[in-house]
Amino acid sequence: MNYLIGTDIGTSSTKSIMIDTTGKIIAQDLEEYNLLTSKPLWAEEWPNVWLKAVQDTIRNVVKRSKVNVNQIKGIGISGLYGGSGIPLDKSMLPVRPALIWMDRRAQKECEWVKKHVDTKRLAEITGDDVVDPYYGYTKILWIKNHEPQNWKKIKLFMPPADYIIYKFTGEIAINHSAAGNIGGIYNINKHCWSKEMMKAMGIPMQMMPQRMVDGTTVVGYLNNWFAKKMALKPDIPIISGGVDVGATGVGMGAFKPGHYVADIGSSMNASLVTEKPIKAKRLITWPYPFNSKHLTYNFSGAATAGAIVKWFRNEMAQKEFTAEKHGGPNTYKVLDQKSKNVKPGSNGIVALPYFMGERAPIWNSNARGVIFGLSLSHSKYDLFHAFEEAVCYALRNSMEQIGTNLGDYIIIAGGVTHSPQWVQMFADVTGYPVRIPKNNAEAGLGDAIMAGLTTHQLKLSQVKQWQVLGQPVKPNPKNHQIYNKYYQLYKDLYQSLKGDFDKLVKIN
Repeated sequence: MNYLIGTDIGTSSTKSIMIDTTGKIIAQDLEEYNLLTSKPLWAEEWPNVWLKAVQDTIRNVVKRSKVNVNQIKGIGISGLYGGSGIPLDKSMLPVRPALIWMDRRAQKECEWVKKHVDTKRLAEITGDDVVDPYYGYTKILWIKNHEPQNWKKIKLFMPPADYIIYKFTGEIAINHSAAGNIGGIYNINKHCWSKEMMKAMGIPMQMMPQRMVDGTTVVGYLNNWFAKKMALKPDIPIISGGVDVGATGVGMGAFKPGHYVADIGSSMNASLVTEKPIKAKRLITWPYPFNSKHLTYNFSGAATAGAIVKWFRNEMAQKEFTAEKHGGPNTYKVLDQKSKNVKPGSNGIVALPYFMGERAPIWNSNARGVIFGLSLSHSKYDLFHAFEEAVCYALRNSMEQIGTNLGDYIIIAGGVTHSPQWVQMFADVTGYPVRIPKNNAEAGLGDAIMAGLTTHQLKLSQVKQWQVLGQPVKPNPKNHQIYNKYYQLYKDLYQSLKGDFDKLVKIN
């Protein structure tokens, strides 16, 4: 039996898994970390945090698996959308932290683009019809404008996953999905950098990796140094799984246009894979990491999904969280248990989950989190329930933006699937049956699958037979009718407060 490793570098944690060639998970490991958020709406990270987490989790997986390392035939690595990418100097050392996808400081750069770049042409070339601080090219422009000394030092920008692969192999490359997600400078029609847009933006071509790959190309081979650190043999082939939410789609069996997949971790990425980009719908579009030149990943979602529940745990459930740290039960499970009898609509509370502004489909950096309807009769468990519902409302909003051809069910992956109550809530709010992965693997499984296909350890026909999803969780018709009313209120609240968000930001 041979084995494959998949590693997903996430926003708040890195996870590695090992599978055998039947798809069975042999071992897995996770390492958490915190972001640097020194100012409101800023979010950045040094790459050494990711490098350490990848090394640690792979080493732990190898140790726990107890397999013969000679039988490990491939490694796939995907990562969070790294925003600007990691700015590297001529010695390939980080100049500053990467401005990740969550960072929204580049407001003025967006206004500059709208004034000085033909935005219709921009949309034609890139597929993105919105200029927003979410995109990496605006963050790159922020560094150029605000940190000229750093800008002079920068030789290259690399996404998190591809930078780690460079460290492991010495090879410089970028997955098409990561290149496309930078936005603004990637031609989604021709699958290459756009010379026209790079010139218009004032971003030198040489600052971007010139070799582009998809998830079925060997980028390079594991060197001796890192092989020793991770208790592996050298020369194992390594592939780039690209942006992790795309790798999640592969792990959930999306190898062609089809079902709607929502990957819900710190943020939510709700997507439909199509043959051609879905343009002019205020979506984010980039090449799918698998079969990149023929498949497109079209998504919207929420900038803060699991992140607001984590915030609630840290700030409003400190008693339970402290107990967990001292050997008590998991805080989220306690909150789930305490809130299980809260009625749909959280006894009259509606929350807006815009704790870091919002990206597609709203595209409003000034949007803020809102808790509407509080009274003295409410408990913190009503509020926790309302936070979970807010993420469900955000998913429904994203689904409506895509359209109606979403299949017979939707697939939900990510940390939210640990809560059966929350999964049922997604079904009740959206009105769609929900299927979740049987094992908590997601992007790591997609990475391992792409590594296996690339190294011929797996056949696509074989992988398609794997039963990775559980049975559908069907919506409760009565609850769905109730949620229809609350969902409408959710949308109305945003429209009513939109102007007030702008006023608040100006006052601040």
